[in-house]
Amino acid sequence: MIEGKGICKSFDGFWALDHLDFHVPKGAVYGLVGPNGAGKSTLLRCAMGIFKTDEGELLVGGEGVFENPSAKGRMVFIPDEIFSFRTANVVDMKNYYKSIYPAFDEKIFEGLKGCFPEIDEKKHVRKMSKGMQKQVAFWISISCKPEVILLDEPVDGLDPVMRRQVWNILLEEVAKREMTVLVSSHNLRELEDVCDHVGFLNKGKMVLEKSLESLQGSISKIQMAFEGECPKLEELDVLHHSDLGRVHTFIIRGDFEAVKEKIESLHPIFMDVLPLTLEEVFIYEMGGEDYAVKEFFTE
Repeated sequence: MIEGKGICKSFDGFWALDHLDFHVPKGAVYGLVGPNGAGKSTLLRCAMGIFKTDEGELLVGGEGVFENPSAKGRMVFIPDEIFSFRTANVVDMKNYYKSIYPAFDEKIFEGLKGCFPEIDEKKHVRKMSKGMQKQVAFWISISCKPEVILLDEPVDGLDPVMRRQVWNILLEEVAKREMTVLVSSHNLRELEDVCDHVGFLNKGKMVLEKSLESLQGSISKIQMAFEGECPKLEELDVLHHSDLGRVHTFIIRGDFEAVKEKIESLHPIFMDVLPLTLEEVFIYEMGGEDYAVKEFFTE
């Protein structure tokens, strides 16, 4: 649904995007992950046609989006900072979006009203808290019935109940209409619950792009103990090793069944496979625990 090939975008000599390739399948919830300044927000703005790429090709549904009203009419972008006109209330903003989105559905708008009970439709949007402005943005955006929705830190400022409400609404639209979601967030725990594809950006490049299932299946976290000393696992791609008494914990890259077979051949007296979080997967995929935490997960 969204495809980028060799995308470059610079600002005053700084390459925010540097020959970046990525692909978001139709109906996917695709999470963009990376440190501050990695290029996530720039990529979203290029995908929405707000920025024109310097090089490369970026297509949404097979079409370029820059200066293409037809393509933009099927997409919605919710940035971290919500835009509204100075004196506009919710109804004013709803009417504005209705005038530019052909698929806007009044029934959906009315149906979603109960999902945002704290919103006063007659209050100026700019006078609302950041969290309430986000709620208004989601309410109106879903009513536009977009084929693609782009989200930059989408639930920042929302309380836990409303965060869950918003994600439930989005995932329902994905299930019903195969809406495609491209979301940038620092909250890896939250992305782990909703995304089926992830892409990791660093310094304007796509360092890693996989389905969440294949990503989590490519690294194993295994605890084990032996009668004597723990043997060296020289034939396996060990990313990290720690021990607590006789119990050893290994992070190992590779096919799980092959890894399991090798370890079982060493006759451990105890072996247990532990779940890896998305954050742990990225930490170890990106080159080692200390390096990854320092370089990629500081804010």
